[in-house]
Amino acid sequence: MEMNFYIFFLAALIPLVIGFVWYGPLFGNIWMIEMGFTKESLAGKNMIPTFILSYVFGFLIAFFLLPATIHQMGVYSTLAGETGFAESTGDAFTYFQEFLANYGDRFRTFKHGAFHGVLSGVFLVLPIIAINAMFERKTVKYIAINAGYWVVCLAIMGGLICQYGM
Repeated sequence: MEMNFYIFFLAALIPLVIGFVWYGPLFGNIWMIEMGFTKESLAGKNMIPTFILSYVFGFLIAFFLLPATIHQMGVYSTLAGETGFAESTGDAFTYFQEFLANYGDRFRTFKHGAFHGVLSGVFLVLPIIAINAMFERKTVKYIAINAGYWVVCLAIMGGLICQYGM
């Protein structure tokens, strides 16, 4: 199973690109009100470190989405510890190659990856954001804006990774 590392670099850009639109023209004013920010309070900060770290974290998220969107990774991880597998030899490796030849293209579409990205957003990210927001005394609008952003990002990232990741 050969990984397409370039797609992870591309997918890591998705949160930055979507964030530019989401927290800009789409929901920027509402988000600033929910956060208690003003344009003046946000002005003048060096955003380069934030963008760099966001890209690095986006890269980590992209790697999380690999096994979440590509079902064949489950078989790979089950067999990876078998004798000879890492060296591309042995019965487990032969079985895996045959498995990929027969089933390697199953559920490998953008649509399927986007579906799993949405599921990750709704069933993992939304609850995490909501729990934090409740303790921080944030509003439902705050939760909807931030969770919605991640559902969209994960859908697009998941779609790219599922379609082109391996």
